[in-house]
Amino acid sequence: MHDYIRERVFKIAAYIVEYRCTVREAASVFNVSKSTVHKDVAERLPRLDSILAKEVRKILNANKAERHLRGGEATRKKYKQAESN
Repeated sequence: MHDYIRERVFKIAAYIVEYRCTVREAASVFNVSKSTVHKDVAERLPRLDSILAKEVRKILNANKAERHLRGGEATRKKYKQAESN
C-alpha cells in the first residue's frame, strides 16, 4: 500500500471518530468519493489498525441506524421550503 493511501486512511478514520460524521461528510472534506472512504475504512483500516477500525465501525453503524431519520428530516425541510416559495 502506498504511503499516501495509508496516510489518507488514518486521516479519514481520525476525522470520523473525532466528528462522528458520515461517510458522505468525510468524502466531502477529503475530496474523495464515498466509495473511496468506504473502501478505506472497511477494507484497508482493519489491516492497519483493528482497534481504530472497530471505533469507526461503531460510528458508521450508528449513522446507518439513524439514516432513515435524517432522510425524513431532509424531505420535511425540502417541502416546507417549497411551500414558502
